Amino acid sequence: MVQSDWGDWLVRDIEDASPDSVGIWYLGCNGFVLKGREGTTVYIDPYLGLGTPPRTIRMIPVPFDPEDVTEADAVLATHEHSDHVHGESQAPILESTDASFYAPDDSLAVTREENWTDEWDLDDDQFVDVSEGDTFEIGEFTVHVEAAHDPDSTQPVSYVFEHEDGTIFHGGDTKPSDEFERLGEEYDIDLGILAFGTVGMIPDKETGEPERTRWYNDENQIVEAAEALELERLLPSHWDMWKRLTSDPKVLHHHARSFDYPRELEIVEIGDRLDL
Repeated sequence: MVQSDWGDWLVRDIEDASPDSVGIWYLGCNGFVLKGREGTTVYIDPYLGLGTPPRTIRMIPVPFDPEDVTEADAVLATHEHSDHVHGESQAPILESTDASFYAPDDSLAVTREENWTDEWDLDDDQFVDVSEGDTFEIGEFTVHVEAAHDPDSTQPVSYVFEHEDGTIFHGGDTKPSDEFERLGEEYDIDLGILAFGTVGMIPDKETGEPERTRWYNDENQIVEAAEALELERLLPSHWDMWKRLTSDPKVLHHHARSFDYPRELEIVEIGDRLDL
């Protein structure tokens, strides 16, 4: 059972908003909400769990209770890790809104292993299998499923959201990819979301012994990816989430300043909104 530290104010803020273009809310970790001017609302990788202490320890508040969500057209997952596919965080949103859940097959396998359709009132047709090269429509957004490079994941994807007012890239936990130069040429990306963090000592799942762990881009990798994608604006995510892996995204100003891309660095904290 998810218990929010913030009550329902963030959900109400999102659902009451009427963006002039696309509003983008940061949910912490790698979670985001996109809301277009016509009201289309898309959740990406919302995670409201606490991790598995003492291995993974959540460092930020739980910003809302998923049962408070009444408006959502879709929930998207970038890959199968528990902080990206999580029944207690996502299934109640699907149940209360009849939204569709878009995810690659290995992510959908998690929903079956966790018995989402048994634990919540969900239909099989709410689950949509996606893979690289797919394109589909969610209200006012055209969504392209593209490559991602995450060696820790078995089937990662990234998403490109095209809207009349601009284009957003969400890379999940991707590191730099040979595909990103192609994407930078193919899409005019106004805002790119890339995971950022430090290297830390995380207990091994099996032995419990601390081992050197790199789950997210460091300063050089995130700028390398942003440059290849030709991002106008770079929004670092995930840096706030796990004890021992947190970082300070302000340092990226120094790393990005001599490159053509990203043109701007967007620093947001959990609960913040920015607009396309």
